[in-house]
Amino acid sequence: MKKIILTTAIFLSALGFQVAKAQISLNINIGSQPEWGPVGYDHADYYYMPDIDAYYDIPAHQYVYVENNVWVHRAALPARYSSYNVYNGYKVVVNERTPWVRNDVYRAKYANYRGRKSQVIIRDSRDAKYKNHWVADRRDIRQDRRDIRQDRKDIRNDRKQVKQDKRDHGHRD
Repeated sequence: MKKIILTTAIFLSALGFQVAKAQISLNINIGSQPEWGPVGYDHADYYYMPDIDAYYDIPAHQYVYVENNVWVHRAALPARYSSYNVYNGYKVVVNERTPWVRNDVYRAKYANYRGRKSQVIIRDSRDAKYKNHWVADRRDIRQDRRDIRQDRKDIRNDRKQVKQDKRDHGHRD
């Protein structure tokens, strides 16, 4: 009998330890949030974008929007949202498993946020917790400059080729 009581006590205390462990767990995903996300959140699962009635799945790095009456997950927004700027559009943090299932609630609740441009985004914040985005900014700027230089070089080469083709074509006549 004592063995059963002792085994039960050990088992129950192990369960209690697991519960306490789960309560201490802290999930921070600052580094995985895009630079166009709103500041002030240590954790965010989704951004709801009222301007386009769509979501951004932060851990999956995918947009969630309606296509042919079905919610789809895609790496980029469709052409119909080409005029939408994620840096300027207002984003609402939603920490719910599948928020689009209750989209009517979010659409109604945040309808008055459409067109707002006053939200501070991670890229523009100098809070120390976003410093990994600063490094990425400098890296991106350097890469953009390299890309621009390469594009200019390609344009010059294309122009030279066009001139050469014109000369070659002129000699054949």
